[in-house]
Amino acid sequence: MHPIPSPGRRCHGRTRRHPAFTLVELLVVIGIVALLTSLLLPALARSKDRTRSVACLGNLRQMAIAAEAYTLAHDDAYPIAYYTLVQDGVTVAQAWDLTTRFENPPRVVPGLLWEGEGTEQVQQCPSFRGPANWLDDPVTGYNYNTSYLGRGQFESIPSPARAAWVKQPAGTVVFGDGQYAGGANKFMRAPWPSPGDAGFRGRWSGTQGFRHTGRSNASFADGHAASLQRRHTDNADGTDRVAPGTGFLSPDNSLYDWE
Repeated sequence: MHPIPSPGRRCHGRTRRHPAFTLVELLVVIGIVALLTSLLLPALARSKDRTRSVACLGNLRQMAIAAEAYTLAHDDAYPIAYYTLVQDGVTVAQAWDLTTRFENPPRVVPGLLWEGEGTEQVQQCPSFRGPANWLDDPVTGYNYNTSYLGRGQFESIPSPARAAWVKQPAGTVVFGDGQYAGGANKFMRAPWPSPGDAGFRGRWSGTQGFRHTGRSNASFADGHAASLQRRHTDNADGTDRVAPGTGFLSPDNSLYDWE
């Protein structure tokens, strides 16, 4: 009786060989993996962009609701965009989003919209990457309709608008994705002169960022938020200073005006 060959032993003088990849087959597999990766990565990037855009829309909705609550608590008035005052010998810059006390060192706290309560995460657009352009604000990426609603100390009409003046709440922008050539901006400007900022030069500094796959998010006086696709660059100061990827939400003042 002959013994049964065990694994690894020679049988009839020959060694059993296992099939192996050839170099050509290996290169084909690598090529397929590279192709699949090139197809999947843009899809994953778009998915991340959509996720950030949804989070941004949620932030803007919360801000619109906060503005409505502010009007209810302040005799129907919207938060003023910006003004300064002196408290106990300290200059205080009151803005709609953040208040800066020029102590040593300066101290930044939540602004008028939030009644001093902390909501920093809500005020940071998850898709914005860039510097603040105002007093080293710790959070940034959004701006407020200064031309018609907030106005303020440096405008021709310093007092803010009243909620009762807004004739079309669903068509009046309150907050949006602020961006211009210098980074963020917090004071949204209509493309053409308005009663609140007559004679203002520098509308390009109050443009919107179209950073969500070519769209710009905004919230409206009725509390809803939407993603707007069309970017407009015509304005009273000309188009030469409107940075790429930024612009206005309408060709005229229709989305900014409370009429």
